[in-house]
Amino acid sequence: MRAMMVFLMSLWAAVAAADASNCESISDSDARNHCRAVAKHDKSACESIGNSDRRNYCRAEASGDKSHCESIGDSNLRNQCRGVAGGSSGASSCESISDSDARNHCRAVAKHDKSACESIGDSDKRNYCRGVAGRNKSACESISNSDLRNRCRAEAN
Repeated sequence: MRAMMVFLMSLWAAVAAADASNCESISDSDARNHCRAVAKHDKSACESIGNSDRRNYCRAEASGDKSHCESIGDSNLRNQCRGVAGGSSGASSCESISDSDARNHCRAVAKHDKSACESIGDSDKRNYCRGVAGRNKSACESISNSDLRNRCRAEAN
């Protein structure tokens, strides 16, 4: 569960116009491919992701088609996927996420309302949420984790 949440934190993002060049600096290849897919709105970049739950999350987020979420085994990740890929119509799925930081991020991204980010305890995760949900790259600059900072820069448009 913890590993999935760490991976999920690196993948949180709205399906928005993004700058894929920032994805190239992400060290984890699965996270890099996910970032590329979302940035380009092209789910083909997801196909090289080995874990099927992560691959389906990527497909849903890149395409905006939350039907890909339904085959995700982990219920928290499935609900996160439904919220992020479904936009405001998927926001109710966020309420079933057990981790409060993930739940607040999901709410913020689904509704493009960064106020939900303020309850996130970790400052890097909070700033990532602010950047992506608020579509504000300047919020990304204070993130100390370089992979998360680059992910935020790519998706905060």
